[in-house]
Amino acid sequence: MRDTWPLLDKIPFPPLRRGALQTLQVNVGYRCNQSCVHCHVNAGPNRTEEMSSETVDTVLAFIERRRITTLDITGGAPELNPHFRRLVTGARDRAVRVMDRCNLTILEQPGQEDLTEFLAAQQVEVVASMPCYQIDNVDKQRGKGVFDGSIRGLRRLNAVGYGRPDTELTLNLVYNPQGPSLPPPQAALEADYKRALGEQYGIVFNNLYTLANMPIQRFGAILLSQGQFDDYLALLQHAHLDANLDGVMCRSLISVDYRGYVYDCDFNQMLDLPLSHDGRERTHLSDLLHADLTGHPIRVAGHCFGCTAGQGSSCGGALKEAAE
Repeated sequence: MRDTWPLLDKIPFPPLRRGALQTLQVNVGYRCNQSCVHCHVNAGPNRTEEMSSETVDTVLAFIERRRITTLDITGGAPELNPHFRRLVTGARDRAVRVMDRCNLTILEQPGQEDLTEFLAAQQVEVVASMPCYQIDNVDKQRGKGVFDGSIRGLRRLNAVGYGRPDTELTLNLVYNPQGPSLPPPQAALEADYKRALGEQYGIVFNNLYTLANMPIQRFGAILLSQGQFDDYLALLQHAHLDANLDGVMCRSLISVDYRGYVYDCDFNQMLDLPLSHDGRERTHLSDLLHADLTGHPIRVAGHCFGCTAGQGSSCGGALKEAAE
């Protein structure tokens, strides 16, 4: 991180310590069928990193041993990993809630024709990126044709019961701002999404999560090239609320990369800020099968203000509204 994003290390952030571990967030690879402007993973079609079958075994052993309640699977497009479905079924066999960070267009990719039915059969909670309900904004951020593909994906999910009140198939959407600004209030934007997508396309969903863009990887590089990096960091820092510190995701979550190494959160993973334990500079998930991380200090830096600015951001959306 110090070579690529030196400014992040110079901005002090309040110290944090872990609570009880509830969620295991696993990045199964950086390959994706899209190359989104805001992507903090820098994922794309040319990335080749992916989690091996052996590491999937370690993840499932950890889930069983530590009685993890939620498995949050991300990427890239996580469904492109050849072991994705085995990971899902293994976790569901252990009565674990499974979340799939889905980009929607993956649902119509060659080889994924039955993916919608698989997710429904396993009762996987789908968390889908949908940065706007207007075509121009989505295609600008995610690529030409992505909006139309996303609408088709949402309709596929609705057709098998996702997002409908009479089923247990949860469909949540994720909003990211178009540029270096904070997201608007989550509840009001969710109402706008439901009205627009419902009236224009007949689409239903459960919740909308609003997330701030992180000043790292692809989005951070764009900020640097446009001379907006310092201003955006200042915006995040000035909008920080101490009230959001109790709800940040890193207090109850650890992030695992495709090799099985552990980080305090997905953003630290992308900055190569590993979780240290028992004197190890880099900790593998297999090293934590019997470890209790409660009270363990969390590695923080300037990018962490992206989680505590304004409403706050977590993998479950706004923190401030969620607490009210």
